[in-house]
Amino acid sequence: MQLKPAAFAIPGDMTQKTGGYIYEYELLMALRAQGRDLQHLQLPAGFPDPTPAETALSVAAMAALPADRPLIIDGLVFGSIDTAGLATVTAPIVAMIHHPLGLETGLAPDRARALLQREADNLKLAQAIIVPSPHTARILAGEFGVSPDQITIALPGFRPADPVHTPLSPPLILSVGLLAERKGHDILIAALGQLRDLDWQAEIVGKTHDPAVEARLRAQIPALGLEGRIRLAGLLPDAAVIERYRSATIFALATRYEGYGIVLGEAMLHGLPIVTCRTGAVPDTIPPGAGMLVPVDDIGSFARALETLLLDPGLHAQLAQAAAAEGRKLPSWAQTAARVGTVLDGL
Repeated sequence: MQLKPAAFAIPGDMTQKTGGYIYEYELLMALRAQGRDLQHLQLPAGFPDPTPAETALSVAAMAALPADRPLIIDGLVFGSIDTAGLATVTAPIVAMIHHPLGLETGLAPDRARALLQREADNLKLAQAIIVPSPHTARILAGEFGVSPDQITIALPGFRPADPVHTPLSPPLILSVGLLAERKGHDILIAALGQLRDLDWQAEIVGKTHDPAVEARLRAQIPALGLEGRIRLAGLLPDAAVIERYRSATIFALATRYEGYGIVLGEAMLHGLPIVTCRTGAVPDTIPPGAGMLVPVDDIGSFARALETLLLDPGLHAQLAQAAAAEGRKLPSWAQTAARVGTVLDGL
């Protein structure tokens, strides 16, 4: 069977190290590896807050595609672009929704409402919708009225499980995520502040998304007397991030919301017990027994979960074994691409 040509509209640099961009870059490469003619349509970087000029350029680029070439549109673009402009696109539209933009933590109420309405309007123009988790599928069906028949769940892909594990001493508590309010690094730091008497070191890996958040984190660490124990590592090369996973004892992410959470899969891939929050797609991503889930913004519960894993080697080993077993079940990018390819060929 001949694979249908398609296009993939992504704003800015698609090699950025965020969960959404990693997903889309790897998916694009895996679809091409199938032998599919997949055009990368690089749109301006301003989304989800494009200037009028960026919107006009993006609409023109997408509208120029032929009507028989399905177009996958990145969620930052799809959820924010002008609806009237999007309606001029004649190519079959496939929306890629990691999570609705209006659900991002820290948005002003008016901005959140406007984004949710724009997303609802734009979803009416999509012939198919790709989501990375059952949670996002439920949100779109339950809150946006999208027919489940339109939605395909394509879980992120991963490389084979990593057997290398050389834990550091004192134990490394690792967190990986953008320096953004939604990732809850402030809660992690506050929780570690309650564990000063225990033996540990911590590192937060991730680029700055919001400079104000970074500034608050950098002030919070010495305010709690934790300088020298918690490092903000910033953006690291892929090999260095893998090395951090291999040398960690616990993975901790005090997230306030996740549409999937690729880093949680990475932690399971490396057999790390996980402490995170019961929110968004997290309960779908981490099966029972592979991690400890606590309420969002609950510093005390987060601290107690970390303390338990640091002090109870039996429980730590049990959760590590369960996490590793789940990591071995994760799909490959080839499997994810095959699922998305079926959608493209069916349009």
